[in-house]
Amino acid sequence: MCARRSLLFIVGTVIASASALCSGTDPRVRAGPPGPALALNPASNADPLIHRIESRYNRARTLSLRYSEVLVEEGHPRRPESGVLTLRKPGKMRWEYDRPAGKLFVSDGKQVYLYTPQDQRVERSRLKMSNDLRAPMAFLLGHLDLKHEFGSFSTRAAGADTWLDATAKNDRLPYEKIELLVAPDASIRQLNVIGRDQSTLSFSFSEETLNPPVNDKLFQFAVPPGAEVVDAVTTDQEN
Repeated sequence: MCARRSLLFIVGTVIASASALCSGTDPRVRAGPPGPALALNPASNADPLIHRIESRYNRARTLSLRYSEVLVEEGHPRRPESGVLTLRKPGKMRWEYDRPAGKLFVSDGKQVYLYTPQDQRVERSRLKMSNDLRAPMAFLLGHLDLKHEFGSFSTRAAGADTWLDATAKNDRLPYEKIELLVAPDASIRQLNVIGRDQSTLSFSFSEETLNPPVNDKLFQFAVPPGAEVVDAVTTDQEN
């Protein structure tokens, strides 16, 4: 997976498995490579933190926040991207980019669409087939159950915050593990998704609003005039 688009939309796994969103980005927190391997705590020590995260986000039916994302491949960071993310349970999300302007990623609850205006191209997939590394966000689109979605867990301190590391549940998923930087109020400040090729897609979050009013039309995707529509190939199809 060498191009950003390939990393962000190779289709094949369940978009309902992945990672959380949040508020309160500390200015010292930057999107970037995985945090250093500090002393890890046993999985049992992660249980209270997992419970607090689930309690926070299972209350929300809708969610809106600003995000910044950085893709790092072979140690080289690509140009940062940013925008506004809106979620509605169950299964709907909209990533509306202001950098680069016009880029759009939408799930309408059944289909997933990625539009890249510079290519005039729409990549389309069924929701439960998406291999896109935004999938680690999507467990928030239903009932959040981290132990069901991921394999093993460990924690490590980061000042007043805590890193929660979670491994993929199986080797068919496009990512190897995720890392969540969790604030004392159980909001998630940063998410790192480590791909099977050791590429890292990092998100930082700010300006979270829980349960804002959301118009369902945000999740209806219309193909822009002149854009090519292609059906993305799943990992199983590639094999």
